[in-house]
Amino acid sequence: METASLDLTGVDLTTEVVRTARLVLRPFRPDDVPTVHRASQDPGTQRWISAIPVPYTLEDARAFVEGVGMAHRAEGRGLPVAVEADGELVGTAGLSLGPGRLGPEIGYTIAPWARGRRYAAEATDGLATWAFAHGAPRVHLFVDVDNAVSQAVARRAGFTREGVVRGCLARRDGSRADAVLFGRLPGDRAGGAGG
Repeated sequence: METASLDLTGVDLTTEVVRTARLVLRPFRPDDVPTVHRASQDPGTQRWISAIPVPYTLEDARAFVEGVGMAHRAEGRGLPVAVEADGELVGTAGLSLGPGRLGPEIGYTIAPWARGRRYAAEATDGLATWAFAHGAPRVHLFVDVDNAVSQAVARRAGFTREGVVRGCLARRDGSRADAVLFGRLPGDRAGGAGG
């Protein structure tokens, strides 16, 4: 099986920061726990991200920040980021560096109080650009077929709809959902991510 084949020579994932026009995509810190907890109370976020426990406790937020946010970087498994705008945490995103033919995978969510500003597209474009700068041949993401807003984010971030992958998403109720596969190649350009 192929790996993400990134050249991370000289990159310390534990401290790596990605900057875009308006955002700082930075490592998680312990003081992010309350904001992650608050953002994850949103029913919309819980609907689309079935890995978020319901109810979502402060301990769940701490486990995410320390377990995914910090440990995945330390273990070289990915680049999870706190999405910060004007010094405020406005969302979370990440680039999974796991093995696979599709290249690194991007995920994102924006806090309810920060939506409508195109932060998700800008963060997604920033992570894709970072991956390409380190040799990724492509990046991808999956979006539930019913999540039109997230599909629009992918298009604004320069991703192309490549097809539907049947039954690949686990839903909270135990059922399976279809997902739209979006991909982006190094020469693809984001459209409107900074707007």
